[in-house]
Amino acid sequence: MSNLVWFRNDLRTQDNNSLFQACQNSGRTIAVYCFDPRQFEETKYGFKKTEKFRAKFLVETIKDLRINLEKLHISLFIFLEKPEIAIPKLVTLHNIKDIFTQREWTSEEDCVTDAVKKATQGCSFTETYDQFLFHPHDIPFESFGQIPETFTEFRLKCKQRSKINNTLNIDALPRENLVSTFQTLPEMEDLGFQWFTTHENTAFPFSGGESQAAKRLNNYFYETRRLSQYKTTRNGLIGENYSSKLSPWLANGSISARTIYWEIQNYEKEVCKNEDSYWMVFELIWRDYFKYISLKHGTKIFYVNGISTKKYDWKTDSKAFQELSLGRTNEPFVNANMIELLKTGFMSNRGRQNVASFWAKERRQDWRIAAAYFESMLIDYDVHSNYGNWIYCAGVGNDPRNRKFNIKRQAQMYDADGAFQKLWLHSEDL
Repeated sequence: MSNLVWFRNDLRTQDNNSLFQACQNSGRTIAVYCFDPRQFEETKYGFKKTEKFRAKFLVETIKDLRINLEKLHISLFIFLEKPEIAIPKLVTLHNIKDIFTQREWTSEEDCVTDAVKKATQGCSFTETYDQFLFHPHDIPFESFGQIPETFTEFRLKCKQRSKINNTLNIDALPRENLVSTFQTLPEMEDLGFQWFTTHENTAFPFSGGESQAAKRLNNYFYETRRLSQYKTTRNGLIGENYSSKLSPWLANGSISARTIYWEIQNYEKEVCKNEDSYWMVFELIWRDYFKYISLKHGTKIFYVNGISTKKYDWKTDSKAFQELSLGRTNEPFVNANMIELLKTGFMSNRGRQNVASFWAKERRQDWRIAAAYFESMLIDYDVHSNYGNWIYCAGVGNDPRNRKFNIKRQAQMYDADGAFQKLWLHSEDL
């Protein structure tokens, strides 16, 4: 009997619960990743569910994952197929009895899980919550239904009464655990894209993969010690170092939140402890909070009125969306951010908040259209953070103040010399 690790958004070899449990089990351990064709199809809004930026980052990530798994003497099978079609083939071919995977709970991911279970009846499934800083078993709430509706209450209670688990070390298996896969990694063309070079002005000039995540963390923490200025600079707009840029690797699980947390603790002991270093923990807790909100409210985070009881008269103007996506609105600051997204697949946190406020609060357009566009374009797309932030900014989420940004004032505050707007509004290749 053999064990199968089904990789999803946990694309790392270290601090990976599913991989750890499989390696502890008796029998051979193999792994699988499926490039699900559904993730690259066109949405009802007329653009791809996953665009070229995240697709390239994903290809790079899987290439790195395969190399790192081989170092542990674990073979990675790669399919350009639906998981419910590909995984049963491995179950039969390699006599799989136990399947280990990360627990997912949003609707699309749930449907895929159910389909795989139905297609592999007779296998034992072990699903582990492995996306969190505070594990669901350790939070001070008896059920997900008791998760507070305000972030501050959630943060304070978790900080006071929860622990953060240590990271897991995974040792190499015997060399004879390796098996031949005879498979090649899909190219961009196989996913429906042409290979492209990274834009020279991107704020995210990095590649995908666990190894690159570790390299970036070491650079940002120890080589440059920019963590000590994180809170001060995190609202920046230009360049790779105004923030950690760890979000793309976090989003697909190339690095765990626990790994970052414990490295922050080490940094505070060895280098410097200040408000800036704590603020990155603060942001990791925000990330956790949106995941717990989706656990509590389920598919409501995708509803037009979100988790709110408020009712809005949302518009759906295709011309307005075209102007937004191409950066041709009446707000230069919004336009600069949208052009950056269009050209690079990345946008700052400050930019995202302003764009969301403009679209939902000023234009009163259906926020789900722009949220789906962000899903398509962003390298660091994460379903919980993306939709959690959008309902928050649209006034149908967890913001009790229902704020609306003064975008011209925001531009004056965060782009006082206009450098960011000049960078993107007057680029020669636009």
